Parts: sequence; C-alpha cells; structure tokens
Amino acid sequence: MLMRDRLDVVFEDEDFADLYPRDGRPGLSPGQLALVSVLQFAEDLSDCAAANAVRTRIDWKYALGMELDDPGFDHSVLCEFRARLTAGDAADRLLQVMLNRLVEAGLLKAGGRQRTDATHVLAAVRRLSRLELAGESLRAALEQLAQAAPDWLLPLVEPEWDKRYGRKVEIGKVPGGKAGVTALVEAFGRDGCKVLAAAWAPDTPPWLRELPQVEILRRVWVHHYYWDARGRLRWRDGHALPPASLRFDSPYD
Repeated sequence: MLMRDRLDVVFEDEDFADLYPRDGRPGLSPGQLALVSVLQFAEDLSDCAAANAVRTRIDWKYALGMELDDPGFDHSVLCEFRARLTAGDAADRLLQVMLNRLVEAGLLKAGGRQRTDATHVLAAVRRLSRLELAGESLRAALEQLAQAAPDWLLPLVEPEWDKRYGRKVEIGKVPGGKAGVTALVEAFGRDGCKVLAAAWAPDTPPWLRELPQVEILRRVWVHHYYWDARGRLRWRDGHALPPASLRFDSPYD
C-alpha cells in the first residue's frame, strides 16, 4: 500500500516490453506480473493463492492499479511469466528497477539487510507452486483410481490421506516454515511412490497404470523427485528440473 502511495506504478511496462508473450495471446501487463511475483514472495504464496489474491483482495488490486471488478488471470500465467523472466538478465533487471524506485522514494536505505537476490525470489514462489502441483497430481490420481478400481485402491489408503487429499490441494502458507515445507514435500513423495509402486506391481492389471491421471502422476514424480545414492527420495532443486516445455503446470493440462 505504501509503495503504491509513494510510487504510483512500481514497474513500468516499458521496462519489460520483451516479456510480453510472442505467440499471439493477449498480453497481460509484465509490470503487473512482476509486482505480483514480489507480493507473492513477500506473503509466501503459491501461484494459485497469488492469482486468487489478485482476484479477491482489495489491497492487492490497489497495489497493482487494477479496477475492483477486474477478474484477474489464471494462475498458469505466473509460471509462464517466470520462465520468460529467467531468460537472460530479466530477473536482475526486475530487481534493479524495484530497488532504484524504492531508493528514490526513500523507502529503502543503503546499509540495510534487505535481500538483493532476484533468483531467491523466483525460487521461493516456484517452490510452493511445485509443491501444490505434486499434491494435486496425487489427489487427482487417487480420485481416478477410486472410481476405476476402488477395491484395488482401498488397501493402499492411509488414515491421514483423507485429510491430505480429501479436497483440492491449494497451498498458501505452510506451517513451520522451511521445515514444514520439507515435511510436506516428503509426505507427498512417500504417498505418491506408494501408489506408483503398487500400480507397477507384477500382479496389478496393466490398464490401471494407463489411466491418464496415473500417467501424469508418474511424469510429475520423475520431473520433481529423484532417488539419491543411498536410496532416499529427494525433491529436485529448481536448476535440476526438466525444461519448462516438458513439465506440467497442472495435472489437468
């Protein structure tokens, strides 16, 4: 709110004209998307939660200079924007423009402890969105298996799965900070591996692993998890992910 009061517009679209999509789709303001990324990082929100904040929160609409009835955009736009932002020096330019504007407005002073690493901002918001993708991919697979083969699935289900996957997985702030995120990453990973191992067991009917959501679950786990040298399931670092063109933003893509 204070940034909007002092600066009016934090990011001018002219500074990021090269970040408009080039495939003929309507161009959302790269200046607004840049500010959404900063707000998303500040509040530790996933892409879905950030897109919902754009649609529903008056303070975000004010900061972004949007009309109150503006419908916002689909959350996948943020992932696509980050992919363009990480190409070349766009992320560093975003940070430098923001720092210059804040210094000019007297909102940021030299010698402080503010973080100045743009890649940290992008990695933090991407981490929560990847976590949400993992959880929702598993939930979607469980839903399809429950309809197609309930008797096969029932012995696999653990008591806490109802709470964890009983409704659409939408992650806002994870309790416990970094440790809480790690615990949830590991829980999703274990549960997903249990389902995939059972689906590929020799006595499982082959058609079960051909279900669309089960195949998507398999691909998401290949993209975002790996087994280390000691046989432990690990969450891939952001730089170790496959190219964006090969990954899913949603299990319903």
